[in-house]
Amino acid sequence: MKLLYFASVRQKIGRSEEDFTAPAGVKTVADVIAALRAKGPEYAEAFRNTERLRCAVNQNHVDFNAAVTAHDEIAFFPPVTGG
Repeated sequence: MKLLYFASVRQKIGRSEEDFTAPAGVKTVADVIAALRAKGPEYAEAFRNTERLRCAVNQNHVDFNAAVTAHDEIAFFPPVTGG
């Protein structure tokens, strides 16, 4: 799967995107987040507080219980405010 990181998530991880091979058993966005946290301290910090994160799968906003496949594009970003 292709992972995209925006704003503070990108800053903490140090990259804007990566190809990610999910471990066996990863079926939801929440599972992807759990697998990413295990990649290292920068990932653990970026995904520490999921209440401050939003995500999109294939450019559609979803919650963390959304199903994912190996061919999906998943984007992670903080909430955006307008004015």
